[in-house]
Amino acid sequence: MLEEATSLLELRVYTPWGVEIGGITNLEIDSELNEISNLVIEQTNEKIVEDGASIMIPYRWIMALGDIVILRHFPNDLPIKNTTELGVGEYKY
Repeated sequence: MLEEATSLLELRVYTPWGVEIGGITNLEIDSELNEISNLVIEQTNEKIVEDGASIMIPYRWIMALGDIVILRHFPNDLPIKNTTELGVGEYKY
């Protein structure tokens, strides 16, 4: 599991609407369940996360995983800037 988990480090993470959030810098692992519980992203995209703050994203929010990570959900309760400023239009959850 450790080898598989470390292969996620530095993968780029994208919102459901295709905007890059940042790269995975660390993982939070639930030792009782022996599974990844959260992805840690530091130095996030300042266009969508206020001040480029570090965030933790639950592993269960991943929609697709390969050369990049695509999320199925990116919450409104983070200090996220308006998506219309990105030029991608309105995004509905």
